[in-house]
Amino acid sequence: METRIAVIGAGIGGLASAALLAAQGHRVTVFEKSEHVGGKVRRIGVDGVQVDGGPTVFTLRDVFDELFHRCGSSLDDEVTVRPASILARHAWDRNGSLDLHADPRRSEEAIGDFAGAAAAAGYRSFRREAARIYRILDNSMLRGSKVSWPLPLMWRIGLWRVGDLIAIRPYESLWKVLGEHFADPRLRQLFARYSTYCGSSPFSTPATLMLVAHVEAQGVWLIDGGMSALAAALQRLGQRNGARFRFGQGVARIDIGRSRASGLTLDNGERFEADAIICNADPASLADGRFGEAARRACRAVPPKRRSLSALVWTAHADTAGFDMSRHNVFFSPDYAREFADIAGSHPPRDPSVYVCAQARDGSGRTAHGRERLQVIVNAPANGDTHDYSDEERARCTMAMRRSLSRCGLELEDPFPHSLTTPNEFNQLLPSTGGAIYGRASHGWAASFLRQGTRTRIPGLYCAGGSTHPGAGVPMAALSGRLAAHAVMRDLASMRRFHPVVTPGGMSTRSATTGATG
Repeated sequence: METRIAVIGAGIGGLASAALLAAQGHRVTVFEKSEHVGGKVRRIGVDGVQVDGGPTVFTLRDVFDELFHRCGSSLDDEVTVRPASILARHAWDRNGSLDLHADPRRSEEAIGDFAGAAAAAGYRSFRREAARIYRILDNSMLRGSKVSWPLPLMWRIGLWRVGDLIAIRPYESLWKVLGEHFADPRLRQLFARYSTYCGSSPFSTPATLMLVAHVEAQGVWLIDGGMSALAAALQRLGQRNGARFRFGQGVARIDIGRSRASGLTLDNGERFEADAIICNADPASLADGRFGEAARRACRAVPPKRRSLSALVWTAHADTAGFDMSRHNVFFSPDYAREFADIAGSHPPRDPSVYVCAQARDGSGRTAHGRERLQVIVNAPANGDTHDYSDEERARCTMAMRRSLSRCGLELEDPFPHSLTTPNEFNQLLPSTGGAIYGRASHGWAASFLRQGTRTRIPGLYCAGGSTHPGAGVPMAALSGRLAAHAVMRDLASMRRFHPVVTPGGMSTRSATTGATG
């Protein structure tokens, strides 16, 4: 019998699960409340051009190579992808900058030239430790289903590998451990920044997150058309295998029948029956009752103090001067601790670090000419549901951002043609989150094990997306979609294995195993 699978939301996780399930012959329908795919991957019109306003860094290409292969295509057949020779350019003031390169030997040389031989040696030791943590957790946790701490994770790693469990350093802060590798505070700050990739403070995250630096060191890739082109390719992949997409179709309620998810009721009142449902929305929206009272129990609520960072994001089309940018650029605050103290106090940072994606640059440092598409990001508290960012405050935040850039030598056109997205707008895009872009913050040793997993408390209802296991970021969202697709297929196969048996009295009796599964 053909199975019907509903996917709520066409973000990267939902697109990945829809493509994989459709390729296996399931009848998949994706319901997306907006008029385009991508979720956080989106474009914003500024000054007559479209500027990418979502994720910008594409890593772990092998995740997508495998996904496209499983669906009968290849990544290179669907989008144009090329490696960036410069991973990112970093600056603290006007006295030069530091590039990290795709070639680690060049990065080591650059660090040595920037901060001396001891710093280059520290980079080598840091790379070794980050690579080891990644190797330990790649298959056991990042690409596998959610696991608990410590015994289930130890079982996956290998009971005889006790040293590996200690080596991931879950009980020490990232900031502290970076001090073992780097005496220069600028380098400590540079590699601490990777905690913000999952929306967290380097002063509160475990040193385990050094693995993020290793992920980026394996390669950053540039996609012609940006992440929106990747989302469109995933949509085409699903459609070629029979997935249907219904845009402008919000879901009012997830229906529960016989103790399991049985279908959806749309905003227009239409009822859609389904054998399985994948929710590609932040789990907070389930727990908050946005998909109906019955679905509240699917997930635990995330307390506001456990939310990840939000952001202030300027999408712009403007001239720049002074600083020679690469594709990815970071301009650091002179007081990193105060920056995160401001955010913890529910205030935008007064003297922020600023990330700038110069979308016309080719990743090798080549200079662009004329106005260019820019995405400018400053970390902010996830208070979009409790605090109103007034016009005056938005102007203050813009001035603070421009001061940080100017301190490092980058001048922006004035007036500055832009659109500003604050935690208020992110809370509208991601309801019930306060604008937290990355789900639950990775603060404390247990945070990764408390993140919502693929399966929920309601049989037949699954989660996918950057706010679920294994974590934030485009490749992690795709992995979550793969995990959701596999869980759906396993569970449906398990249910089909047992059938009602006709008794002499004419009654049908459910298998005890089937009852337990449902």
